Amino acid sequence: MTGPLNILILGASYGSLLGTKILMGGHNVHLICLPAEAELFNSDGAIVRTPIKGRDGLVEIRSKDLPGKLTASGPGDVDPATFDLIALAMQEPQYRSDGVRQLLEKVAKSGKPCMSIMNMPPLPYLARIPGLDVAGLRGCFTDATVWDSFDIEKMTLCSPDPQAFRPPEEKLNVLQVRLPTNFKAARFKSDADTAIMKRLEVDIEAARFAVGSEALQIPVKLKVYDSIFVPMAKWAMLIAGNYRCVKRDGIVATRDAVHANIEESREIYEWVEQLCISLGADPSDMVPFEKYANAALSLLTPASAARALANGAMNIERVDLMVKTVAAQRGKNLPAVDEIVATVESWLAKNRAKPA
Repeated sequence: MTGPLNILILGASYGSLLGTKILMGGHNVHLICLPAEAELFNSDGAIVRTPIKGRDGLVEIRSKDLPGKLTASGPGDVDPATFDLIALAMQEPQYRSDGVRQLLEKVAKSGKPCMSIMNMPPLPYLARIPGLDVAGLRGCFTDATVWDSFDIEKMTLCSPDPQAFRPPEEKLNVLQVRLPTNFKAARFKSDADTAIMKRLEVDIEAARFAVGSEALQIPVKLKVYDSIFVPMAKWAMLIAGNYRCVKRDGIVATRDAVHANIEESREIYEWVEQLCISLGADPSDMVPFEKYANAALSLLTPASAARALANGAMNIERVDLMVKTVAAQRGKNLPAVDEIVATVESWLAKNRAKPA
């Protein structure tokens, strides 16, 4: 395949980070987003601000200065069959919403390779894990039926390890990176589909961004692995950190969720790691607890799931429930994980009970 690749990304908040890296590699990106977002992306482009090791402040990257072309629209204005690769960058509950659900069905029927960068691994990806009772996990999803049309061989998972947020005082096309780690993707079953991701990996690695007289290598790479278990390293981080930002009486920063009781955090983290290993992961697929705990020191706000619950969300991604359910299938449980699940469910029940 010659010429630039054309990548469709569903979700423009977190998706604009991956999209900007793809644009740096010389490929084209189309973002699916809300009308106000699409208008900004089409007129002003995407703006990503990121820290770079050894430099003070943030480096600002504007998509209009990059070799790839960025466009954006709503879900009804695009044909997935015209793209080389499709990335899912919305949160799992959003895929059942009107317009997005219909587009996702078109994505499934297009037969194009699909790379999820959700925290919640889609059911077709989970079906690639040998011996997992996928039918028993359907209740962990807001609406499991949106995944029913997918070919499991066309779905893979990319761990959304980088941390980024939209500064509330800025326009919707601005994204700021808090923790510039890499996207880690599992290969597709097909070599041809995997080759598309590997081409992006190589071109992103080679890209440089000019700041004055310097040609900078910008962090947040795409890394492609042969093991389907590498993206599952995120599970331990989510359970030991993100979901523990949710307390019975409020929410706390990820740093505090991890470091307030570091030994409990380690116990939960390593228990989830062992669960992944029992499913077939190699220990080398996982991220050591010490590395995660050190990274968590820079996470000074509550995780997105906690913020959503505090803002009244009636549905969030339930990786906590999925991990508990997978563990039960393997005859395992941990009381601390049961408590995490119970706390999240108490918040959801409270939010759903509020008058509309």
